[in-house]
Amino acid sequence: QVQLVESGGGLVQAGGSLRLSCAASGSIASINTMGWHRQAPGKQRELVATITSGGSTNYADSVKGRFTISRDNAKNTVYLHMSSLKPDDTAVYYCNHRNGPNILYRAYWGQGTQVTVSS
Repeated sequence: QVQLVESGGGLVQAGGSLRLSCAASGSIASINTMGWHRQAPGKQRELVATITSGGSTNYADSVKGRFTISRDNAKNTVYLHMSSLKPDDTAVYYCNHRNGPNILYRAYWGQGTQVTVSS
């Protein structure tokens, strides 16, 4: 079992920045993947960014150049630095963790944190 606790969401004006944090605990494998997805009202949950324990990253095209995912392996914590925020970024952001290098491994999910970007 893996437990994920997210923080850092809130209300920000367009063009502003936020940093989300997600701390993992429990049975954490040394080879793993952590990331962020988001879901806006009435829309499908979509991938935002992922990062492996080795530091390999992947971003959705819509956030490339604006968002940066990073991690602290010693703390089992992943971060999402969001800048140049747009109203379209408004969503509930969910942290996820897999005890492996790809989507073949079971995903664990955080409770979600709301990000609201005002125009």
